[in-house]
Amino acid sequence: MSAPRMMDAGDEADVNVSREDQTNINTFSRLSARMDGLEAKYEAKKVEKEALDDLTSELELCDDDEIIKYRIGDVYVNAPYERVQEWLERDSKALDAEVAGLKDSMDSIAAEMEKLKSVLYKRFGNSINLERS
Repeated sequence: MSAPRMMDAGDEADVNVSREDQTNINTFSRLSARMDGLEAKYEAKKVEKEALDDLTSELELCDDDEIIKYRIGDVYVNAPYERVQEWLERDSKALDAEVAGLKDSMDSIAAEMEKLKSVLYKRFGNSINLERS
């Protein structure tokens, strides 16, 4: 059994965790995990968008009567130049909407996480680490 000792200024105090505190911690953890997933999807969609933009630039170099191979899902389809332009425009708009939706979700989660951080840091101080790595 160890002898009681005085706490140093840098020591962290033991704080009782209430049910509400635990709920806030769990909510923060779930939001953090959801944010990680959304960030991965967001980055993947940005890469996909860059590829579509590159394809649009490359398509400008093709002749109007050329047959172009275009990927739809896991299959490549031969299609006329005009049709491929329509598909690119459609896919680009859909991707823009998807990226915007992901960004909105990420912003919403970030705001909610900041509120929880404020509450939890006020309650626990240095005894808790809520910073994402």
